[in-house]
This record gives sequence, C-alpha cells and structure tokens, in this order.
Amino acid sequence: MEDKRKNKLPAIGIDLGTTYSCVGVWQHGRVEIIINDQGNRTTPSCVAFNQTQRLVGEAAKNQATANPINTIFDAKRLIGRRFTDEVVQNDIKLWPFKVISVAEDSKPVIVVTYKGKEKQFAAEEISSMILMKMKQTAETYLASEVKNVVVTVPAYFNDSQRQATKDAGTIAGLNVMRIINEPTAAAIAYGLDKIGNDRKETAKNVLVFDLGGGTFDVSLVRIGKQACEVKAVNGDTHLGGQDFDSRMVDYFVAEFKRKHNKDISKDRRAIGRLRSACERAKRMLSSATETSVDVDCLYEGIDLYSTISRAKFEKLNLDLFKNCVNPVKECLEDAKMKKANVDDVVLVGGSTRIPKVQQMLKDFFNGKELCQSINPDEAVAYGATIEAAILSGVRDNKDFTLVDVIPLSLGVRNESGGWMSIFIPRNSTIPATRSKIMRTAKHNQTKVICDVYEGESPIALENNLLGTFTLYDIPPAPKGKEKIDVCFEIDNDGILTVSAQHIGTDNKKKISITNHSGRLSKEEIDQMVEEANKYKAEDEEHKKAVAAKLALKNYAESKWDMVDVCWNKFREEDANKMKDAIEMTIQWLDWNFNLARVSEYNEKLNELKTILDPIIGDIP
Repeated sequence: MEDKRKNKLPAIGIDLGTTYSCVGVWQHGRVEIIINDQGNRTTPSCVAFNQTQRLVGEAAKNQATANPINTIFDAKRLIGRRFTDEVVQNDIKLWPFKVISVAEDSKPVIVVTYKGKEKQFAAEEISSMILMKMKQTAETYLASEVKNVVVTVPAYFNDSQRQATKDAGTIAGLNVMRIINEPTAAAIAYGLDKIGNDRKETAKNVLVFDLGGGTFDVSLVRIGKQACEVKAVNGDTHLGGQDFDSRMVDYFVAEFKRKHNKDISKDRRAIGRLRSACERAKRMLSSATETSVDVDCLYEGIDLYSTISRAKFEKLNLDLFKNCVNPVKECLEDAKMKKANVDDVVLVGGSTRIPKVQQMLKDFFNGKELCQSINPDEAVAYGATIEAAILSGVRDNKDFTLVDVIPLSLGVRNESGGWMSIFIPRNSTIPATRSKIMRTAKHNQTKVICDVYEGESPIALENNLLGTFTLYDIPPAPKGKEKIDVCFEIDNDGILTVSAQHIGTDNKKKISITNHSGRLSKEEIDQMVEEANKYKAEDEEHKKAVAAKLALKNYAESKWDMVDVCWNKFREEDANKMKDAIEMTIQWLDWNFNLARVSEYNEKLNELKTILDPIIGDIP
C-alpha cells in the first residue's frame, strides 16, 4: 500500500484568498504549508503589469503605489458577478484600476496597459494567474509537476462564483478535484488538530468564524473522530478587511479636503498609496491603541501626516462589525442550535485579529473564550490540503468523512405566480436529490418552461438565474390536469442537474447547470488557457533576460575591479583598451535597462569577452 501511494502524483490544497493566498501539500504523514520564493507562507493575491513584464504576488504588491492603475487586487470580489451588481459598482469607485462591462452579458473586465498596449482581463484570468503562481511555488518545492488541486471558496459563494473559480483553475492548467468551503476546510484543520490527536475527546459542535480580506463566512460544524458534518452556513461574500480599509480611506480623504481644500478622490495613484498606508495602520491597531498614517507628497506635493486611534477605527466600522454578528445568529437558527450548545468558536482569517470583532463575538457567546489555537492565515489551506490528500489517495479516508451543505436554496420559478418553488432548501446535505410534481398553469398548455434559480427570496426574479430549458409536446388539456415530474440532483462537487418528465408520455428534458449566463464558454476558456501559456513563456523569457543581464553586469564589474587592482601587470595600452570596452558595456546597459532579449545580452557578453579574455590571458 505504501509503495502504491508513493507512485501517486502529489495533490495540493490552495486557499485562493481575496488579499492573500496559501498553498499546502501532504508529505511525510502531515500537512506542509509551502513557503514562496520570498520565504513567506502566504502570497499576496495581486497581479501587476508594466512596460516589460507581468508580476504576481509580492513583486506586484511592492510596486503597487508606483503603478496603481495597472496593479490588480480584489479579483475575487469580481469573480462570477455581473458588472451591474450594486457591490461591483461600489467597489469600482474605490479601485485604482479600471473596470468596464462587456455589453453582451454585463460581464466585468479589468483594463490595464501592458507593454504599451491596452489589455482586457476577466476576473477568472487574474485569479488563474494567482493560482498559477501557487502551482509554481508548489512545483519548486516538490521538484515535480503538479496538476491536481482542491481549491477553497467562501461558503456563501453562489453557483456562478464557484463555477468561475473552477474555470480559473482550468486556465491555470490545474485539475480542480473539488471546490470546498473555506470554513469547512478550517474545521477539518481544527478537527485533526484538536480532536484527531486526543483519544478521550468526544464530538464537538464548532462554530467557525471566518473573516478574511474580502469575504465573511460562518459555519456550524459537528466534528468527531471520523466525520466532519456541516450543519449550517451563512455569511457575506462582500465583507472583510478591504471594507475596513475603505472606511479609513474615506475618512482621510475627507480630512485632507478639510485641511487643504483638495479633493484627492479622483487621483488613482494617491488613493492607492493612501489605501496601502491605511492597511498598515489597521494592522498596527490590532496591537496598539493609536498609530500614525503618513504619506509623503500624497497630492500636488502636499504630505499627509495624521494619526488614528483604535476607538476612531472602531467607530468608523461599527456597522460593519455588527454585520459580522447577524450571520452568526442566523447560522445557529438554521442549525436549530442554542449558543450554549456550541463547544468552541474558532477564529479564521486575518481580520479576526481585530480586537473589536473578537470582543463582539465573545459578548455574543456570553463571555466564552474564543479558540485561536490554529493559524488564522493558514487553516483554510491546511484543511484543503487534507482533502486533496484524501481525494488523491495519498491519505486514507476510512477514518474521516466530510459532509458538506449547499449555501443557497435551489428551485424553479412558478409560471402562474412568479414565486420560487424550492426543491432543495439551503443548508441541505450534499449530495442530494429532490423531486416534485408540478402541474400546467394554463389551459391547453403544450410546453413548460423551467427556469432554475438559487437564492432565498420568495420572488424568483430576485434570485440568481442558473439556467433554463423547455419541455415540449405536452398534450393540450385543462389547466392543472397535466403533471410534470421535476427532479433536482446535486453531487459532491455542487454540480446541479435538473430534469423534467411529463407523466403519461416519454417526454423528458434534462439540463446540467454548468454553463449558464455570465459563465465563460469552452471557447473562451481555451483562448484564456492559450493566453496563460503565452504569459508563462514571456515570464520565463524575462527571467532568462534578467539572468543574462546580471551575468553581463557581473562580468563587466569584476573585470573593472581586476584592471584597478592589477594595473601594473597590464601594458598601459591594454589597460586603457579594457577600460574603454567595459565603460561602453556599462553605458549600453544603462541605455538598454528595459531590453528583454536574452540574445542581445549574450551577444554583448561575448563581444566583451572577445576583447578582454586574450589580454587577461597574456598577463603573467
């Protein structure tokens, strides 16, 4: 058995976060969180474009203040959404980069300037670049190719957002074995850490409170030695640390206008620099009661020098903090559980470090101590890695079963009243199958249109349309006489199949909800895969060019030092010839600092060696 496992390809778990992402792999009987090329265990979910190259991760984040309009973050907030969504419109006002609509399906696209040309990217493409970065991080560590992955999403992501995340994985060259909910992944990590290692420990009711950079989830999970059963989920796919930053940005924009009578809100670069300063201040306020916010030459040569207290920060965000408590109440109600029955409250996500959030949660649970034993930044990737190991067969699953739920109700629009007839209620365990008998709504009706929706509004049109199909050749009859058997099936991966059959005939129609409105088509995905491979090749070429440039520079500088130290060993004519050649090379490097062709650097290196090596070889 052990030999078989060794032959299996490694599978990784990726926490694709709004602000930071994390990757892990199962090795030597445990989870290894993999460090990136900068030595860090988390990587900024950030992509940037400039005149010469594409940057992903820390390199992108580090140059964000100098190049804000071409530095993309928060792509997760756009994924699977429409341009007309209110939350998208609100975000656009705060982002330094440009977002426009593709008219046909109201799909948002991000516009940047790359190598002097305007380029447009879907949110799936940006997310795929981050996934590819995590894939490369894992491959470097493992020294082998990686294909299989489990990717996490917020528990309250709808079908469109989940499918779009899966598309991002495909574009990145990954086989997404499963999409699992972030708090469920964190619960797996907690369960193995606390219950799996304690033989006396019995099953526990654990509330996972996951507040990250851009999304917020609450899950109530029953964790035992052999199972992790999700009882209920709730949350907000548009609430997190970035929103707290935005409140601070608005506050300082108003302060700057009051002090200097200057409105900086339309200056993308100024807002980008201010946002970075506000993010740093927010982190400081988790441990300090006051901190400074200083930005040199913020706008028209005017500096911003100010301070903000923890009390002021809490006041600015009090309504958002309160919004973090309501989903906890609803989650308990859905699970039909009282506060007293919750054994542990587990904190996940960087924003749970905010003292006010912790205090409000503690007060809600009547002073109960919160569990902070697992790393809030790594817990989700940890759980995803365990699930990846189980699915790929490198870890036995006989001792652990994952039972998840759907976050939103699924149903069809009733033709007569327009209200939503629910087939599978939210928080139902998956996989699930539900059937209902529906009747014709009109006299002599010969076809039935089946519109499939997800959401909690009783009015179908206020929910998210997943797909539609029509069942034809219904025999004409009085209203309500003909019966249609409609069946909903949802599998472990959350893929929904809906079928309808006319009772009395063989007329049957089935639809698999995998390519509804707003989702990328197969042709679009194939094109993006091709683009991704092109960008990957460009990145590799750029790395080679940087290495060739460095080799030329190092050679030139080392020979210059040699001439200085060994001047007496050279004839004056040869020494001057060497110095002239080296000076011309260094000057050429200064003039061609953005040159991205390996061949030209190598050609210059060979030219310099042709001049210098014979002279150096002649000295005693």
